[in-house]
Amino acid sequence: MRNYPKALLDPAQCAVVIIDHQPQMYFGVEGTTRCGIENNVVGLAKAAQLFNVPCILTTVAAQTFSGPMVSKVQSVYPQEVPIDRTAINCWEDANLKKAVEGTKRKRIILAGLWTEACVTFPALCMLEDGYEVFVAADACGGASKAAHDMAILRMVHAHVTPMTWMQVMLEWQRDWNNKETYEGVMAIVKEHGGAYGLGVEYSESMLKK
Repeated sequence: MRNYPKALLDPAQCAVVIIDHQPQMYFGVEGTTRCGIENNVVGLAKAAQLFNVPCILTTVAAQTFSGPMVSKVQSVYPQEVPIDRTAINCWEDANLKKAVEGTKRKRIILAGLWTEACVTFPALCMLEDGYEVFVAADACGGASKAAHDMAILRMVHAHVTPMTWMQVMLEWQRDWNNKETYEGVMAIVKEHGGAYGLGVEYSESMLKK
């Protein structure tokens, strides 16, 4: 059994909520690459699956305006039906709130579109309700760079902790000697870890020689 310092994320204490990664929401993202955000949120979703961390998917107006959860996220959890809402703040949706409470986890990691609304609003409300909240900032996007940056700043002032998706995964892994998840982490890194993933592939090919 892994022993995690209190300062580090223990997967047994965490839950992930992926908010509104839908086509219409991506269309409005500016200030960063949409493909980059998609890559990062899929990496986070796969990491949650690998470490048996509950992952809740939620959408807004999927049938009437925003479209379905993007397929690359949905394909990680093909049996998971996203909780569809009308509320901008997903924490005001009774079904979403019940799903989070049902995990019995108090450390919540959020990733969503847009940062300034659909991530910030629930983050602040979850804090008020006694949760410890983390935001995978590179798996979020706003209507402008300023909107995203100011939202992160506002959340930091309120004591939400910003992270990156890979930081979350590596914190869960903690030690490369944890062999039961090592191969899975390496597979996620190679597919979603950008230049570092390419470096892993290169190193493996050199070692085989």
